Amino acid sequence: MPKQLTEQQKIERSIITKFRKGIWSRFLEAVKAYNLIEPGDRIAVCVSGGKDSMLLAKCVQELKRHSDIPFDAEYIVMDPGYNSQNEQLIKSNLQLLGIPAHIYKSDIFDVNDLIGGEHPCYLCARMRRGFLYDRAKQLGCNKIALGHHKSDVIETTLMSMLFGGQIQGMMPKLRSTNFKGMQLIRPLYCVLDDDITAWQNYNGLTFIACACKLTEGLAVGQQGQSARQDVKKLIKDFRSRNPDVDASIFKALHNVQLDTLPAFKYRGEMYDFNKKFARPVRIECGGEEP
Repeated sequence: MPKQLTEQQKIERSIITKFRKGIWSRFLEAVKAYNLIEPGDRIAVCVSGGKDSMLLAKCVQELKRHSDIPFDAEYIVMDPGYNSQNEQLIKSNLQLLGIPAHIYKSDIFDVNDLIGGEHPCYLCARMRRGFLYDRAKQLGCNKIALGHHKSDVIETTLMSMLFGGQIQGMMPKLRSTNFKGMQLIRPLYCVLDDDITAWQNYNGLTFIACACKLTEGLAVGQQGQSARQDVKKLIKDFRSRNPDVDASIFKALHNVQLDTLPAFKYRGEMYDFNKKFARPVRIECGGEEP
């Protein structure tokens, strides 16, 4: 008689079976390609309560169980001021998924209301990041892992071009400039958002969205128009004509032809066309990120 799996075991099993190609293999691809998780690491996996970070936590758990890489992981939930409904949903999902997380309270939402100004999302993200680095350091971690995925990378690149007037990507790994010895890693770097959503729907899971005071209480898709939503629609339109558009944009980030660009910035120094033309620039890889 086959063994009856618990709900948690079914969800875990789906990651490495049904969604092996779209999630598990892509997760392993990013970990290996960018050396994100190395022997001796102690990683603070940051769980916001959304689908991306919850899946990230499960993938890290599965890697720890099945990999021969010796590393440790701590799971951190930073509560920036969620309402009681969202707080309870996060706790229920942590229990359902078997994620032993530390939950830390903060007043980031309240502070952001006071000083966020015209760019509350940017300030909120900066404060959250600093809080997570600080807690990770207290737990003896040398890395924090965030749930940004391949679709985030693609969308952010196009947003920077269409709305920011620059070509700027999202790195799979960064060194912290404020917390010495700490790194930020993005192990879902090669996983598409559609595959994460499919995993969520297949398992009948419900997660919180942004849940800040600007959006709480609004249904998904009714938060108003944003630059990111515009870019999502643009990519979806192109995908209807070219199914490989996501892969093409992602590949382009790894295949930048600097000698064809009239200007670029490298480690804080701007190389305009005349300087670049008069003095060929030698790009050295490695070292500290800017």
